[in-house]
Amino acid sequence: MHQYPVRVTTASGVVEGFSRNGVNRWRSIPYAAAPVGALRFRAPQPVQPWTGVRSCHTWGNCAPQQRIYTMTAPGKYQPMSEDCLTLNVVAPRWAGPAPDGEPLPVMFFIHGGGYILGSSATPIYDGARLARRGCVYVAVNYRLGALGCLDLSSLSTPEVPIDSNLFLRDIVLALRWVRQNISAFGGNPDNVTIFGESAGAHAVATLLAVPDAEGLFHQAISQSPASGMVSSQEVAAKIADRFVDRMKLDRQSAPAALRTATPAELGRAAHHVMNGSLDSMLGASAVGPTHGDDYLPLDPFDAMRKGLAHKVPLIVGTNAEEGRLFTRFLKLLPTSERSIEKVLAHTPTEVRERILAAYPLYPDPKACIEFGGDMIFGTAAWQIAEAHAKLAPTYIYRYDFAPRTLHWAGFGATHATELLAVFGIYRSRVGAVLTAGVDQKAAVRVSHQVQNRWQQFSRTGVPGDDWPVYNHRDRPVLVFDRHTHVEYDPHPERRRAWANFTMTGDQASSQ
Repeated sequence: MHQYPVRVTTASGVVEGFSRNGVNRWRSIPYAAAPVGALRFRAPQPVQPWTGVRSCHTWGNCAPQQRIYTMTAPGKYQPMSEDCLTLNVVAPRWAGPAPDGEPLPVMFFIHGGGYILGSSATPIYDGARLARRGCVYVAVNYRLGALGCLDLSSLSTPEVPIDSNLFLRDIVLALRWVRQNISAFGGNPDNVTIFGESAGAHAVATLLAVPDAEGLFHQAISQSPASGMVSSQEVAAKIADRFVDRMKLDRQSAPAALRTATPAELGRAAHHVMNGSLDSMLGASAVGPTHGDDYLPLDPFDAMRKGLAHKVPLIVGTNAEEGRLFTRFLKLLPTSERSIEKVLAHTPTEVRERILAAYPLYPDPKACIEFGGDMIFGTAAWQIAEAHAKLAPTYIYRYDFAPRTLHWAGFGATHATELLAVFGIYRSRVGAVLTAGVDQKAAVRVSHQVQNRWQQFSRTGVPGDDWPVYNHRDRPVLVFDRHTHVEYDPHPERRRAWANFTMTGDQASSQ
């Protein structure tokens, strides 16, 4: 396949990528110094400039995680290292910084993976099909798990300081790199849309409440954000203590010892603590942002409710059958009667009765799956839409489409399946396999709908004149399916049942 090199001069030095199939690509451009040695557990520092030409033809490292999640092709795995703070750029071949050329909107993608796994090199995140439609696409790596998303700042000492919210600081520094450099790739630094899925969607919602991110993005898309992933400083400190105990360290020696522990040792301890926090209901997750410091002063949902979040247009939504994926893999959601009863054991009787009344078929398996999906993903989307709609234009969607092959496999329109549409996978040979050739035309139509709206939103802040702005009277929801349409306040009984439901401390309660 013919390709040829393309070079761009950034503030740090010249990077060489390659041009192929109508797009220019640069892989693993460093946006920060390697967070190793004395920089482990510290806020990211700007990358040091280099001389000569830096080759960005191949993937660099992804963040340390379980190897199974680093596959880039059958039998091929991406190398892992703490030196992972890089981003990828994909631009149409015709894009460039020519004075008479119109700069393109920037679409900045934050991958998901529960804050413990994932990489911008994952094949589905290629981004070329989005770029060909007229944008500069950027995908970012950030620190994961114990090295970036487990808040150990309560252990900080003057001798060995430890910073909070490391992964958020990583992403914000990457956005600053975009502001400084993206015009050289043909992008418009004054028109950046951040978008992400799952934990990436949660990061998008959180960035709305990060003061340091102000002005770095202009639209936001949050695809299946989750509830229960933000800790208070008090809960984060308890989790840090459990982590130290698992590492068999005392608090006095812990900071220095954590700086020299291997990523594998840290990962095993974090995995144990995550499982323990779920079992004890200390919090829904041991990894994720921590609020209450100067970097993230407020819980993002509270910041939106109080009018203190960034006032940018927002798209937020969920998939029709979020919970089905978690009945097979990563069994972190309450999708069975046993796990649901365990969750509800911590709620007042009236709250339990109100919630279960919204699922009249409970404990039927379908109702259990709906419960799990709503508890984690539905609650987040509803609360974000209700709060942010008071600040800026907000659009809510539900992704219902699934080819018959996914229904036959028992997944339906489950968690992450909208990514196949967002990234245009259904147009590829992989898409033909996924649909078994049966539904590919319908899948391509839905993908066209989603991509058109995402790109129109990235250009103008409006995803189409026929998608009504969310309001508290009608609560319009755009439903992506074989026949995309608008529904008004679908499942109001489920939305109301979960209103103000929180998971904090050692119980779930209704405020």
